[in-house]
Amino acid sequence: MKVIAGLGNPGSKYDNTPHNIGFEVVNYLAEKLNAGWTSSRNFRAHTAKATCRGSQLLLVKPQTFMNLSGSSLAKILRYFRCTPKDLVVILDDADLPLGRLRVRGQGGAGGHRGLISIIESLGTDDFARVRVGVGRETDRNLVDHVLSKFGTESHDMVVGAVQTATDAVICLIENDLNESMNRYNGWQYVADQAKPE
Repeated sequence: MKVIAGLGNPGSKYDNTPHNIGFEVVNYLAEKLNAGWTSSRNFRAHTAKATCRGSQLLLVKPQTFMNLSGSSLAKILRYFRCTPKDLVVILDDADLPLGRLRVRGQGGAGGHRGLISIIESLGTDDFARVRVGVGRETDRNLVDHVLSKFGTESHDMVVGAVQTATDAVICLIENDLNESMNRYNGWQYVADQAKPE
């Protein structure tokens, strides 16, 4: 079974913010796969079971707040007897321009508190991650930027990035990590552009 975890903060006040773009991706994936969400107090997460091309998936939205995401995911992996290799994490990346994607099989946290928590909780950085660029603003601090709502001018770019990040996750599941990296690394939203075939 693959565990597909989107990172974010619980609560409606964080909806449509850069830090919650991981939630947006797994929400869109659940919609595409006709999966319904349930709340798990034990895992401190919202979860949804789905099937994609014969692969069993557990979609996860940790409800621990971003900085404690690892505590929820470590418990889920242990319960389902999954390894870090079975985990795919989707998260925001302020070091990438808004709308750009980066798929990786392992690596450091790059200062991302949610990723730091997962690496510390699992004791390894050897798990796949799909980073969705949310950019930075030079006139405000990073925390304010990632916790503020996206503006209407960013709507199409955010929707395009969420949909294509979902495609990258599906490609990883249906093919493998290398295929997803080859096809989607460096993808950048451009108005009216075609998606990768």
